[in-house]
Amino acid sequence: PCADFSPQEVIEKYANIGYDAVVITNHYYSYSFSGDKKEIANKRFLDDFHKAEEAAKKYKLRVIFGMEIHFADSNNDYLLYGIDQNDLDILYGLTFTDYKTFYNTFKNDRNVILQAHPFRRWLTVEDWEILDGYEVFNGNPRHHSSNPIAEAWAKYHNKDIVVAGSDFHEIEDLAHGGVIFENEIKSNDDLLRELKALNYTLYKTDFKHTR
Repeated sequence: PCADFSPQEVIEKYANIGYDAVVITNHYYSYSFSGDKKEIANKRFLDDFHKAEEAAKKYKLRVIFGMEIHFADSNNDYLLYGIDQNDLDILYGLTFTDYKTFYNTFKNDRNVILQAHPFRRWLTVEDWEILDGYEVFNGNPRHHSSNPIAEAWAKYHNKDIVVAGSDFHEIEDLAHGGVIFENEIKSNDDLLRELKALNYTLYKTDFKHTR
């Protein structure tokens, strides 16, 4: 709801710049539902992903299903990997609760939960014991994410699963970050396996903040 580009445009831009795959992590929280009930909200969320999937066929780009989820107890955002479309039934209701309730209910061996941009000023750093890791590089130039602090924090708490992302909303965000995997990523299973095995390096650009 807060990006300037359609799913098709996002795919076109990342394919043309040379990415092999993208993980679609659209916002998923009560505000983005716009008051809609579960069935309608989830259909809209899935429609955007399916549009990206269809557009990617033209470029042979792989599209992986994920989300950036948010709960009622704070302003924090969390990146959720290793989910499928059937999980939306339970996730919808959990967004109206708190993070710990979500973690205790939903965490399992087939998903990875990371706190997104944990050191933005208006956020609180989540308890490291109930996280798999952190986003330690966020490429959005309109937010000061204190990336070096996030990276040091993850290292201090021995959280080896860390990611970098572009946080693509506007054209100035394009391709500011990413993850370079040693092995090809074709599915969510591949993504989880390689994240847990730490078979990757982070792609981080030296961007300038604009605000």
